[in-house]
Amino acid sequence: MREFIVEADGGSRGNPGPAGYGSVVIDAATGETLAERAEYIGVATNNVAEYRGLVAGLEAARDLDATARVRVRMDSKLVVEQMSGRWKIKHPDMKPLAARAAGVLPGSQVTYEWIPRERNKHADRLANEAMDAGKRGEAWSPSASTAELNARAARSATPEPTGPPGDATAGAARARAALKETRAESPHQGRGELRAQPAVGGTRPTASAGTPASGGEAAIGPVGAAPREGRGELRDQPATGGSRATATGGTPSPSGEAGKAPTGQGDAGRAGEPGDAGRAEKAGDDRRAARNVAATPATTPAAGWSAPPDMGAPATFVLLRHGETLLTPQKRFSGSGGSDPSLSAAGREQADRVAAALAARGTIQAIVASPLARTRETAGAVAAQLGLDVVIEDGLRETDFGAWEGLTFGEVRERHPDDLDAWLASPEAEPTGGGESFAATALRMAATRDKLIAAHAGRTVLLVTHVTPIKTLVRLALGAPPESLFRMELSAASLSAVAYYGDGNASVRLFNDTSHLR
Repeated sequence: MREFIVEADGGSRGNPGPAGYGSVVIDAATGETLAERAEYIGVATNNVAEYRGLVAGLEAARDLDATARVRVRMDSKLVVEQMSGRWKIKHPDMKPLAARAAGVLPGSQVTYEWIPRERNKHADRLANEAMDAGKRGEAWSPSASTAELNARAARSATPEPTGPPGDATAGAARARAALKETRAESPHQGRGELRAQPAVGGTRPTASAGTPASGGEAAIGPVGAAPREGRGELRDQPATGGSRATATGGTPSPSGEAGKAPTGQGDAGRAGEPGDAGRAEKAGDDRRAARNVAATPATTPAAGWSAPPDMGAPATFVLLRHGETLLTPQKRFSGSGGSDPSLSAAGREQADRVAAALAARGTIQAIVASPLARTRETAGAVAAQLGLDVVIEDGLRETDFGAWEGLTFGEVRERHPDDLDAWLASPEAEPTGGGESFAATALRMAATRDKLIAAHAGRTVLLVTHVTPIKTLVRLALGAPPESLFRMELSAASLSAVAYYGDGNASVRLFNDTSHLR
């Protein structure tokens, strides 16, 4: 089955004002532009223009192949959330447009993904070309369009990866250089200027009298970067070859299986019956422990910076989300308590592609996988390419979503609205039927992380796991709050990477890289 990517956008110069849309259909396998659509639509709002762009893109994809799977990517959170069924459509102008979009192709063939505006430049340029043409009293002309050339030039300006994700040697070298620079350039006042603050996966060193800086590796930055005034702190820079390790913002997606779930979907399971005093006491202990996770370092960090630390090569975890299953495009909760689906044909192809990419990079020294079928199959494809064995680690399993397993987000909203609201509001809430809370998942992942760091010090290890475990490891490394799980996008068969240093600090080196699938 063919797979297309539809990127769509719309704009209004005045909102409402002169408006236009643009959309492009891309071959997901080759990256080739297959079709472009753009039109000036007169006076309209931004949202109307965005919906018109979506409809045009879906119709262009249908005209190319009505049986193809389509991944829609837009920078409009409103359209993505409404078409995904997570937000209600209240505006009368939007309802007919949404219905028209939903009727172009069967819902099982279409998925929706929010992307930042800077990644939607092709469609944005088409929309602006259409508005410019309308201003001149003309229709947009494909032959006069330069949108694809401009988008291609922007893509080519982005440097290609220069090494493997989370390259351990380079990371350690930059860490030492940055620490040396910090000691040389930071003003020392009274007692030691910088103190290492413990955090899960590491928190950036902070001034002894100040507030802890946001997560990341201990003062990792480019050599020669100027320290921040009064803090002697160097900013962490994103590693080349991957997405910047920041949250993408927005509302939770429905399913971990689709990769767009509130955090991802997955395994584990703790049942608790109301009124059971023993379990209630344990639940209280779990909640207190979960609140302390953010203050638990991966290892014991140094007490200060008086002596140059020899961190050596970090333990680098390359985090691979499994390939798609049949539940993925349907955006259904798929954790460890459900049917344990195998990879679909698309998922097997994704596994082969990521295996080839990792073989080309050649730095993976060990493979550890979740016990679920989809992760074991994905790990097996990589292991066959690398000539390595796969070690199964139960701690890498997905969150157990209880009675929500196999349901879409909309179906859960209809059947268990109060439980869903509680789950979205608190990391300590469990899914209906006694699934695993995100707080419990965080405890499990912190313990699994520490176990694997101890077993693989200084090595680069591939962890083949699920949405929630990967997002949780990234969250803990950044020292981010639990709600950050709802603001990360993680695609099937994507690569992320976190390096864990000997002083207890961590560096998120890569997040949601899918370049090997394009």
